[in-house]
Amino acid sequence: MPAHPFIDFHYPGGPTAVLLVHGLTGTPSEMKITAKGLARAGYSVYGAKLAGHCGSEADLIATTAEDWLASALSAFDHIRTTHETVIVGGLSMGALLALLVARERPGQVAGCLAYAPTLFYDGWSIPKASILLRSAVTLGFGRFIRFREAYPYGIKDERLRARIVNAMEAGDAAAAGHLYMSGLSLRELLRIIARVKREAGAIRTPTLILQAREDDVASVRNASFLAARLGGQAEKILLEDSYHMITIDRERDLVVAHSLDFLRRLEARRAEPALPRAPARTGRGDTAIAFPLAEQEPAYGL
Repeated sequence: MPAHPFIDFHYPGGPTAVLLVHGLTGTPSEMKITAKGLARAGYSVYGAKLAGHCGSEADLIATTAEDWLASALSAFDHIRTTHETVIVGGLSMGALLALLVARERPGQVAGCLAYAPTLFYDGWSIPKASILLRSAVTLGFGRFIRFREAYPYGIKDERLRARIVNAMEAGDAAAAGHLYMSGLSLRELLRIIARVKREAGAIRTPTLILQAREDDVASVRNASFLAARLGGQAEKILLEDSYHMITIDRERDLVVAHSLDFLRRLEARRAEPALPRAPARTGRGDTAIAFPLAEQEPAYGL
């Protein structure tokens, strides 16, 4: 491996596998530090490459929420052919896709790692007027909107931030992701967000949620919202010295340590005799549905 269109890298290890999913406009590289740390501990780790990413902006615009989820599902299904136990994790939008893989494959995902899950764009660097951008996108004006990633680019480490920004400005999308994003891609992200919010209660997979207290993109409200609404056991841990990109920022080693602690406890629980489970909190129903158009939300950020 990986001779698969949606698997970018593989660090071999033991029988338990971990699939890591990058964020919107991001690249598999943002998951490699975490992946290597988990692999050193004995896990087989795979990095997904979502459809439309690591190429041109036109490539990204040509793909949809369905395409991105299908990429993650295809990678997961491929890994399941050689690993009975698979954990799925991701960063930002990748965290949401990891949860939707668990939703689409009930009973097959052993656990989820949700790094900086983004359900509301309400971090300290997001302008209050962003609610107007959301309205424009949901009303169909996304094709006329294109915006640039803004300071501090999700990274608190100044030297790392400078390297990443230089790579983005040089157009190296495969290494650093895109500097610009179309409103059309944002529209597709909003559809993913809407589905996770609506169906979180039906996701029963044990989940670790890691988020920075100073997240510049998505406030800690995101982690709290998700922890309160998931239908299975959820653990929330806040980091104290990072911004949004926690897998590469100052506390990247702590992300690995918390993940390993969760995975080891998860494996220990799976070895215990099964106990009866309470009904899941399903919210509006327990039937998987396709992505809807993004729903309007109260005015507290994207």
